[in-house]
Amino acid sequence: MSMALSISIPAAAVSLPPKERDLRLDFFRGLALWLIFLNHIPSNFVGWFTTRNFGFSDAAEMFVFISGYTAAFVYGRVMIERGVTVASMRILKRVWQIYVAFVFLFMIYLAQISWVAARFENPLYIEEMNLLHFLQRPEIVIVEALLLRFLPANVDVLPLYIVLMAFFPLMLWMLLRAPNITLGLSFLLWIAAYTQSWNFPGYPQDKVWFFSPYAWQFLFVIGAWCGIGCVRQIGGFLHSTAFLMIGGLYLLAAGGLQLATNITANLSLNLDWPDWLLIFPLDKTHLSPLRLLHFLILTAIVVRFVPADARFLRSGWARPLIVCGEHSLEIFCLGVFLSFTAHILMIEVSSRIPFQLLVSLGGILSMIALAGIMTWYKKLQTRAPKNLET
Repeated sequence: MSMALSISIPAAAVSLPPKERDLRLDFFRGLALWLIFLNHIPSNFVGWFTTRNFGFSDAAEMFVFISGYTAAFVYGRVMIERGVTVASMRILKRVWQIYVAFVFLFMIYLAQISWVAARFENPLYIEEMNLLHFLQRPEIVIVEALLLRFLPANVDVLPLYIVLMAFFPLMLWMLLRAPNITLGLSFLLWIAAYTQSWNFPGYPQDKVWFFSPYAWQFLFVIGAWCGIGCVRQIGGFLHSTAFLMIGGLYLLAAGGLQLATNITANLSLNLDWPDWLLIFPLDKTHLSPLRLLHFLILTAIVVRFVPADARFLRSGWARPLIVCGEHSLEIFCLGVFLSFTAHILMIEVSSRIPFQLLVSLGGILSMIALAGIMTWYKKLQTRAPKNLET
């Protein structure tokens, strides 16, 4: 008898999507990467036109949800067809790749910020990017960074992704056996994390992670739950007219309130808001229920009106977004460097709106260029004779 490790999945428990790649995943993940880059540039005029100013959620929710969906879509099929061990090893290999990327990102980002601070004789750059402790105790901070406790500004998504993927073998195994129970347990953990402010410790001791893995795991699990086909259980409700109307009203109310609050704050208007409208800032660290609800409604409505075979997904203008989404790890790391570079240019060169538009467009074009090069090189490797590869 074969000793291959496998799991027994009830036939009705899961229904994995077709093997063909869903271009919507890459399209919206690429969009999330562009939005994260623009939002990481302080005082950027272009950032006014990103999703975070027109609703409660932003690109972070989009990135985490799609990551969970994609992980389940890819590794769920492997776990069913080839067993727990093979799937777990592939997931942990991906965890290692993300961790190595984080280490390289940290070191190069550190070098970039240090050089800029010395070049322009402005130590405030060091403090602004949360690297002051490195200059004071470099021998300790390096170790703390390797342990994912010391995190410079704008890199928080990668440590979160590392932790979520590290626990994903167990999470996926549970989802494939009892998807709804697993989703319920994840929900309870999120509730506890939100109400009790559970989080991972950071460095120095008074710091914590910007994204609490205890809370954000719920959105990741929701994405994975959808990725193994369980969303079909509520498909009738999501496609109902009642949901569309109620959900649409919620999105409109959230967008109007967020936009009005932003305009009031930026114009320094002293308006007397009713107490029941004083809901900002929403807790992003522990994934506020209003943020989560906003994103889930938005996602359901988008999926309803953007089918997997939508014609625009194969158009020329959508291709740059899809290519960036296909290389999300590398493009995210590049976006971190580019956002700081744009910030420096806007301070040291010009802060005029045309220049802000220029550096924002230049950063996006750089991301597209890198993604295009990586896609070209990947195709080149695929065509290369196997006996010539090393």
